[in-house]
Amino acid sequence: MARLKQRIAVLGAGNMGASLIGGILKAGLTSPDRLRATTKSQEHAEQLAQRFMLPVKAGGNLSAVQDSDIIIVAVKPTAVVGLLEEVRPAFHPGQILVSLAASLPLPVIEKHAGSPMAVFRAMPNIPVVVEEGATGISYNAVATQADKDVVEQIFRSVGIVCFVEEDMMDAVTALSGSGPAYIYMVIEALIAGGVKMGLSHQVSTKLAEQTVLGAAKLVRETGLHPAVLRDQVITPGGVTISAIHELERHGLRAMLISAVETATVHSRKKTGSLIA
Repeated sequence: MARLKQRIAVLGAGNMGASLIGGILKAGLTSPDRLRATTKSQEHAEQLAQRFMLPVKAGGNLSAVQDSDIIIVAVKPTAVVGLLEEVRPAFHPGQILVSLAASLPLPVIEKHAGSPMAVFRAMPNIPVVVEEGATGISYNAVATQADKDVVEQIFRSVGIVCFVEEDMMDAVTALSGSGPAYIYMVIEALIAGGVKMGLSHQVSTKLAEQTVLGAAKLVRETGLHPAVLRDQVITPGGVTISAIHELERHGLRAMLISAVETATVHSRKKTGSLIA
């Protein structure tokens, strides 16, 4: 990846913010001296400063924004509006603002930023912690292609990136944002199945986690439809088709589809209430 010229501030460097910092530095997008981070507590600030060897302040949001070209707001959704009001006087032309707050729409972010600037709304998921995240991103009318390229570089440092229209961000939240929780339940159930049939918990866990990881990697690297890969595992009258019949009988696919649908509807309601 090409090195970024812009200075970056991460406001609210908790798990997600710290993961982004780690990815940015590991990918060589910038150097620690061109990164700023803020936290709520002094103790956490000292831990991050030692971990990444960069300036981290408890508070200090205003000065971090003044000194930076890209501002990543990584605080909890309920704290975003207050934070934007706090740093509003420090915004200046040419800056890029990125919000990680789920369900907080672009018009709300623009309103409280109070300055015409490129604004991005990003929905990374928890696997960014191990640099295997999936991030959906939407952006406002001010954002240029160059701005998009920079933001994509940042999030590619911790996984894959998909740009979508803003009205699709609720579906992104439901699919990839909440999706790890669905997969953890699948892994948990596979482990329990192995234990039920006599495997030790340790062996069952090892086999289940690698099975899910390997299956996902095969989808990515082959580019084949999951149904094609599934059929490659099945033999007529075999063990796998018997298990798949049981999964279909209990509606596994329908349940997962409904889970994404339900989560999308819930996210849309939250987004709608914030716009109103």
